[in-house]
Amino acid sequence: MLTLTPEQQAAAAGEHGRGSAIAMRIVAEAARLMGAPRLIPVASAHIDGALYHGDSGTLFAEALVDGGASVQVEATLNVGALDLVGCSRVRLQPHEREMAKRMMRAYEALGCSPTWTCAPYQAGHRPAVGSDVAWGESNAVVFCNSVLGARTNRYGDFLDIACAIAGVAPDYGLHRPENRRAAVVVDVSGLSPKLRASEAFWPVFGTWYGLTLGSEIGVVTGLEGLATEDRLKAMGAASASSGGVGLFHVAGVTPEAPDLATACGGADGLAQCKRIVVTGPMMRAASARLSTAEGDAVDAIAIGSPHLSADEVAELDRLLDGRRVAVPFYACTGRHVIRAIEADGSRARLERQGITFVADTCVVVTPILERTDGVLMTNSGKFAHYAPGNTGLAVQYGALADCVESAVAGRLVREERLWS
Repeated sequence: MLTLTPEQQAAAAGEHGRGSAIAMRIVAEAARLMGAPRLIPVASAHIDGALYHGDSGTLFAEALVDGGASVQVEATLNVGALDLVGCSRVRLQPHEREMAKRMMRAYEALGCSPTWTCAPYQAGHRPAVGSDVAWGESNAVVFCNSVLGARTNRYGDFLDIACAIAGVAPDYGLHRPENRRAAVVVDVSGLSPKLRASEAFWPVFGTWYGLTLGSEIGVVTGLEGLATEDRLKAMGAASASSGGVGLFHVAGVTPEAPDLATACGGADGLAQCKRIVVTGPMMRAASARLSTAEGDAVDAIAIGSPHLSADEVAELDRLLDGRRVAVPFYACTGRHVIRAIEADGSRARLERQGITFVADTCVVVTPILERTDGVLMTNSGKFAHYAPGNTGLAVQYGALADCVESAVAGRLVREERLWS
């Protein structure tokens, strides 16, 4: 049975205002539904609920503002439906545009930081190992748990902002150390070193991982010395899209997995773990699953889900090497990266070569793409998963280098030998 402190009861009763009461009641009811015995303080929140899906979401946010609510912890904002920086054109109808803008402004009025990125962890919002937080957005959640070692469940729209206003979250699930132990050992050491070291591998492996493990917690062995932050970002995003992954461990890499035994809760836990040996055919099948198009047509290219880091934009610049693209090429990133590439001159240079930057949002959650048929190429496992349903375009998956060469050629160019 859920027990609220006197202060929490007072907030729910409206003693701190109507907006705070709404938030506390939402959090308390969620805790009851999940069987949590209490509410625990959180150090921060990441808000996914500010993306416009209809007028009700805007009216809810404005009701919180009108009720005098404000966030009690650091709260960053996930992507919205508009590019407020002005890098790209969003094709919303006037009413939807106005409501989306009102929604974004309401969340800022609640005290949320206007980060407008799905990668807040690369925009300076990095909670400490072991700290409890309330994060939304599936890729951000899995990165927070896995790579940063902070503790959060997958907080859905509107529960995330309620936790930020109340300053507490239900005590259940991945907030509890006993629920963070790996139950599956995933061994990729038998795959070729060239494949494991390639950028293309990580979204494909993440897709396989999510499809295979679902919401089970695994620990991966065989990636030591290969896992950069951007690669872990890509793996986590793909696994959270194809499955229900909220936490993974990588032995010798992530903070809760200095070794296999520790990740599994000790030697006894390790002995009880299921074991999966990943093979080349498994990866080939997962790679093929990410592409839904046939032939060599490419009508547009989109990268940046999760949002591109400054390092990834630099790699795009290096690969393009002064050449112009022959098809529309969208690079989604956060405004923190836009500021950096404006300062070093690479934004203007890449835009002259035909790159369209998209800030504050992305092409899969709001209408930016010029067409709703044809073939979209991407290096993102998350884009590949959601684009057919959200945009109407079929997908070709490839590494960033494949995307660049295809953009220059105006047709599909992809290195297939890697998967053999």
